[in-house]
Amino acid sequence: MGLIFLLLPAMLGTRPVMNAVGEGLRMPGWFALGVGVALLALHWLVRQRSAVKLPKVDRRNTPHRVSQIISQVEPTLEPPARIADSPGAAFAPAHERLTRWSPEVFAAIEWRRFEAVVEALFAQAGFETRATTHGADGGVDVWLHSRHAGGAPVGVVQCKHWQGKPVPVSAMREFFGVMASHGLKRGTYATTSRFTSEALAFANANGINAQDGDGLLKLIAARTPEQQAALLATAFEGEYWRPTCASCGVKMAERTARGTGKRFWGCVNFPRCKATLPMARTPGAA
Repeated sequence: MGLIFLLLPAMLGTRPVMNAVGEGLRMPGWFALGVGVALLALHWLVRQRSAVKLPKVDRRNTPHRVSQIISQVEPTLEPPARIADSPGAAFAPAHERLTRWSPEVFAAIEWRRFEAVVEALFAQAGFETRATTHGADGGVDVWLHSRHAGGAPVGVVQCKHWQGKPVPVSAMREFFGVMASHGLKRGTYATTSRFTSEALAFANANGINAQDGDGLLKLIAARTPEQQAALLATAFEGEYWRPTCASCGVKMAERTARGTGKRFWGCVNFPRCKATLPMARTPGAA
């Protein structure tokens, strides 16, 4: 606009009246031109301050240059706030789900998955089963009923998901007492570990079917391929590595001891439930 005011006198010609008009427009023209130049300078300064200079990317080596740009930008970012332990925090399993039965399956799964496998074994054998999933079980994990005769149970099963520690004779005597209290002569004690010689002798003398880890694997191997696959699916169902709270029947969460910093499993219903389990080196071993 300022340039128009300055050029207008020349465009109006040399007549006296036109000269007078042109001279009157000359001063506003210089003023408008000065304001325009000042605004352009201000606009340039603002753009220079707000502009972000990004490094040029060599298209011949784009992946490498992009990683360099990220490495330059990342240190300037603030790290996210640390999230405290929560019930939903997952504990990654030590390996992928196994595809065939072996002792490593028992080591990978938690105690509740082991009980589910034992219950499924008896269901495949023709029994009606009823599991005691949590709470006070009275020494019975699975009740066995005959499919041809309803009513009272015909047998009971106790499960111990132990790694390395053998089942002592004292545990076998307690189980025999549970059988006697229910008037039952049939009972199975199943463990992923083994039995002491005294426990085996007591079981044989009192009609208790003692099944250690090797014995259970032999029973599973005698099943059809379809049944073995179904049992394996039961073992690795859901978060198979995360232990279940024996009191509440819900999955436990990773916790950290304040004093020692040691990791352990704790019930998500704390402080109402104070149940804990040690976090073994192998997930699922409790």
